[in-house]
Amino acid sequence: MKINIEQLKKEQAAEFWQLAFSNPTPEWKKWDGPYFNDRFPSLEEFSNDDYYYENPLFQVIMVDDQMVGCVTAYYEDGDLKKWLEIGIVIYQSNQWQKGIGKAALSKWINQLWTTTDLPHLGLTTWSGNTRMIHLAESLGMKQEACIRKVRYWQDQYWDSVKYGILREESKLSDVE
Repeated sequence: MKINIEQLKKEQAAEFWQLAFSNPTPEWKKWDGPYFNDRFPSLEEFSNDDYYYENPLFQVIMVDDQMVGCVTAYYEDGDLKKWLEIGIVIYQSNQWQKGIGKAALSKWINQLWTTTDLPHLGLTTWSGNTRMIHLAESLGMKQEACIRKVRYWQDQYWDSVKYGILREESKLSDVE
């Protein structure tokens, strides 16, 4: 299985939208901040949103030349650009538990170490997403914060959990 990450091209808009947003109630959304109730863009909205295309902070995960997900990054501190948070989504549940996320996220972290001079990368999830917690820990990320009972979903409160890794702690080049 060949796993790569690459920038999304405008001509791939319909293919990516179909994968990520065509189903109004996808399984992946139950794990990716479901408490936010985010609205998915229409194909037209997605196609016209330049954020996704050739953006160094948004990459598509390819498995054997097929799109399966994306890795992302955003600056928590806005224009200061000193605090980078990362994320990952594998859109189809039949692709979960195959090592794709670990390979893709390790490539993403390595790429960010190469393209930035930042000493720290962070990842935030919630206590109900045990697969994401396991993924972060398997990559050497350390739990840095637990904000207890601040995410409300399915009639209960969940913790927001923050993980991070320092450049000098990262041994991800061995993972690829």
